[in-house]
Amino acid sequence: MGRARSVLGTVVFLFAAPGVVAGLVPYLLTQWTSGPPLLGLEPLRWLGVALMIPAALLLLDAFARFALEGRGTPAPIAPTETLVASGPYRFVRNPMYVAVVALILGQGLLLASLPTLAYGAAAWLTMHLFVVFYEEPRLSADHASYDAYRAAVPRWLPRLSPWKGEVAARASE
Repeated sequence: MGRARSVLGTVVFLFAAPGVVAGLVPYLLTQWTSGPPLLGLEPLRWLGVALMIPAALLLLDAFARFALEGRGTPAPIAPTETLVASGPYRFVRNPMYVAVVALILGQGLLLASLPTLAYGAAAWLTMHLFVVFYEEPRLSADHASYDAYRAAVPRWLPRLSPWKGEVAARASE
């Protein structure tokens, strides 16, 4: 897939998937208006902001890597040509999903919205099932190096130090 096509497809998918899941749905749940702080704790709002800012940056970085390094998109119908295992992918296998869930939960905390927090949990469960039953088997079949990468890099909770395995070194060249 050409670079321009990868970038365009990735931008479209960014708005179509995370834009809906982490933007439109939380808006529909809250109209982006806040209630009283959860548990009466105003600092929970700041925790929400503290989740959302790095999550947005993480999401953009992960999407850019798919287009520029992987030469594809995050969309299952136009996957990357190469396994992306650089940047945040050296710490956690699913930084896009981690970022989307953090954006949803951050909005739930910021706006003091229990429905949004519950939606975040449901979104994570849906993503988890998709990863376990579709993505991981597909990546294992498509990329010979995926099983070694999967054994070394956690699915959801990041490593403390970056993975420096063969795929990460090749992807960063």
